[in-house]
Amino acid sequence: MRNLFKSVPCGTLLNTNQTYLCNLMFPKYNVIVVGAGHAGCEAAAAAANMGSKVLLVTMNMQTIAQMSCNPAMGGIAKGQIVREIDALGGYSGIVSDLSTIQFRMLNKSKGPAMWSPRTQNDRHLFASKWREMLEQTPNVDFYQDSVQELIIRNGKACGVKTSLGHLIESDAVIITSGTFLNGIMHIGEKQIGGGRVAEKAATGITEQLVSFGLESDRLKTGTPPRVDGRSLDYSKMEEQKGDEEVVGFSYLNIPKVKPENQRSCWITYTDTIVHDILKTGFDRSPMYAGRIEGVGPRYCPSIEDKINRFADRERHQLFVEPEGWNTVEVYVNGFSTSLPEEVQYEALRRVPGFENARMFRPGYAIEYDFFQPTQLRYTLETKAIDSLYFAGQINGTTGYEEAACQGIMAGMNAHLKVNHVDPFILQRSDAYIGVLIDDLIGKGTNEPYRMFTSRAEFRTLLRQDNADLRLTELSYKLGLASEERMYRVTEKTNHVSEIIGILNTHSITPEEINEFLGTIDSAATTEKQKASKLVLRPNISLQQILDNSVTLTEKLQGKETEYLEQAEIQVKYERYIEKEKEIVERMAALENKIIPDTFDYDKVSALSIEAMQKFKKIRPVTLGQASRISGVNPSDIQILMVFMGR
Repeated sequence: MRNLFKSVPCGTLLNTNQTYLCNLMFPKYNVIVVGAGHAGCEAAAAAANMGSKVLLVTMNMQTIAQMSCNPAMGGIAKGQIVREIDALGGYSGIVSDLSTIQFRMLNKSKGPAMWSPRTQNDRHLFASKWREMLEQTPNVDFYQDSVQELIIRNGKACGVKTSLGHLIESDAVIITSGTFLNGIMHIGEKQIGGGRVAEKAATGITEQLVSFGLESDRLKTGTPPRVDGRSLDYSKMEEQKGDEEVVGFSYLNIPKVKPENQRSCWITYTDTIVHDILKTGFDRSPMYAGRIEGVGPRYCPSIEDKINRFADRERHQLFVEPEGWNTVEVYVNGFSTSLPEEVQYEALRRVPGFENARMFRPGYAIEYDFFQPTQLRYTLETKAIDSLYFAGQINGTTGYEEAACQGIMAGMNAHLKVNHVDPFILQRSDAYIGVLIDDLIGKGTNEPYRMFTSRAEFRTLLRQDNADLRLTELSYKLGLASEERMYRVTEKTNHVSEIIGILNTHSITPEEINEFLGTIDSAATTEKQKASKLVLRPNISLQQILDNSVTLTEKLQGKETEYLEQAEIQVKYERYIEKEKEIVERMAALENKIIPDTFDYDKVSALSIEAMQKFKKIRPVTLGQASRISGVNPSDIQILMVFMGR
């Protein structure tokens, strides 16, 4: 599906009517990706691996895939997203595994739908591995420069203009600007223009896009101070070790850190004295002084915001996280702040274990432009400008994982559009990625959007353990997921089916299992029972049955732990899984009911005023999407269905 490439025609006109000589060093690209953060890297890799000629434009080649905030990947719901990216053929899971210094599977005490992998990563190794993988990806070119304008002709994005005056043409453009669009950093009363510490902001793009009718707004995020780990007293903190089994993210056979070699994280707490010191700087806080207009993340608030909102709390938890294998730099997770530097320092030194702390750099808040994602199609293409895609924080999200999954979807869809192939869209029942994009497009956001398991109504289907079974074949058919990935999925499917068949047919005698059942206060059996029936008991695992049944162990000899775990989940939660599938099938009637793009809502006079306004603004693609728009009532959907039926 690869296109032929040709040189840029000289004398190209921008929409500003200013003519520049072309630079023959650039061919015409299929896809240009603006920004090399997590979204940009995944977008470039996806489009290139599908066959597009890609140019990745970044202001600094040394900060590709920079972990701007905490040096970690995954976590609650975010871990599921990383596994989905990996299942599709993205790089985030591989890079995370190659740079892991600690692995933990969160929520293991709950059901499998809640299990969430998380890694602590070596910040520098993570970025260098990403760059290495991109440089080894055919079809990816790099250029260090900032993009000041887009080339837009007849309502279509046709390339970019850089600060050095280069006009680089393409069939599609993906903007993954992160926090750089008109970014301003705040430390107390100091304001510094920039998109990240020591890096300048990007200007010009917002203003141009607004002139084409797109609506922008401001959001805020922040980061905590970094400290010298040699100056901390870890004996006053609680140690948090990694898991004894390192599962990792990638479904490929990627080398992983040995459990015994993992670095520990640590936990400590603020107290009322720390809070009182922080309060002395509130009058100089940019948040409370009104210098910050953007809304910050509700679920990852600054330390001053936590003190203000939860005034009854005497302490707040802090996670002390190492930044890598060969550095003493430490990330103080939970202490995000934009207070004056001296207040940060004084307060930190009253935290247990931080009495002699030396600060490498202070925390800061950053305010930046974003565009309401309701202005996008499900492919992440803008409705106002053809072949222009947005991915990452420009769409109002927060977090590496949320950005990366948008990047891979934008990259895939840009490539598909360039090659005149139908778009790739994931439904809410397909993936957490589908939930995220549907939420953004249908509801928009007025605060940085973060993924949680509670946002997914089909989370029993969308587990981290089965992302490959859900998504790899879909991606493989489109040309992204590799032969190796497809082979491994086929192998997994066959082995899991074989294991389930054995569990459904093999009987275990009372003599084998009753003694064990007595030790866990589970009812003894009086006759042979199928192994699958024992697995259904809530307090018994398949491994425990294997430990007490020689005959079953012999039949399952040599089966990998991953296959055994998948088979156990499918057997134990079969009824729940089937119920969710039934709900998905019932909802499919709405999801498959297409609303024509030219539909005239003004003719449906019975609609509520709010519903009509939302429908006209968002232009939902299906009745399913329409039903999830904030402010739309079931009665509005019924009215719409009746009218469309006529």
